Amino acid sequence: MRRLLDRLDRGFFAEAPAERLALLRLLVGAFALVYLCVRAVHLQRVGHLPPGSFRPIGVVSALSAPLPLWAVRGLIGAAIAAGAAFVAGYRFRVAGPLFSALLLWVLTYRNSWGMVFHTENLLVLHVIALSLGASADALSLDARAARRAGAAPPAPDGRYGWPIRLFCAITVASYFIAGVTKLRNSGLDWAFSDILRNYVAYDNVRKIALGDTHSPLGGALVRYRFLFPPLALASLAMELGAPLALFSRRVAVVFCGAAWLFHLGVLLTMAILFPYPLLGIAFAGFFELEKMRDLRRPRRGGAYVEGGRS
Repeated sequence: MRRLLDRLDRGFFAEAPAERLALLRLLVGAFALVYLCVRAVHLQRVGHLPPGSFRPIGVVSALSAPLPLWAVRGLIGAAIAAGAAFVAGYRFRVAGPLFSALLLWVLTYRNSWGMVFHTENLLVLHVIALSLGASADALSLDARAARRAGAAPPAPDGRYGWPIRLFCAITVASYFIAGVTKLRNSGLDWAFSDILRNYVAYDNVRKIALGDTHSPLGGALVRYRFLFPPLALASLAMELGAPLALFSRRVAVVFCGAAWLFHLGVLLTMAILFPYPLLGIAFAGFFELEKMRDLRRPRRGGAYVEGGRS
């Protein structure tokens, strides 16, 4: 048992370059910041809803009554400002945790009015994970200031590795929990019956009745019953097998591809958009992002140069 714990400890705190963690911060932070800016008007509209509709959840459960509209707008503005500092890597030791706390609050507050959305959960958890680590030791205003003060460039270290491992663990846990929930609610019938087909049909019929955007493709495919059990089984296998991605790079690539295809299928058959995973940002922690710059390097002497060695 001791040997296993030591091995897990070495794996979780394995060294990683500061640039990889910084690129992850830039990708996730930029998405979160743009998301807040695009949704700002929608997020503040809850301030116009009747107080009787307020159903606080999560961290917002500390409130017994809705916030005044000026406070809602102020918190959204503060979250956007903190998000800009998060992306720029400015005073990150303060800006990182502050942004994660404000993002959690703003999005939870929006979900505290009778309808809970799940599309932002993974994003918020990822921002929290990155805010806890030294994610601005490279590619940031803080790093630039440190270089001007004479500090040496950061070497690969375990403190840059564990936030990335935590990021990946959160990702696979979210899919694994979804798979376990399917089994708890439906058992293996999820994979071998019409449950998925009925769900796609119901979702599209409901949207048509409400005048909402629906998927014509999903409505057409429900006629073909044989299509859905294999799709349901594939989604369940992807979700339950997600933790294996933490132990093998090849499995991680397969998992990321399968999860991306899953979200593409949800979009095409039910018109439900999960932009964070569809853009691939939710899976960025599984890849050596710093090596993307090598793709722009010219070939030298007929050999591809990687990491300074031919």
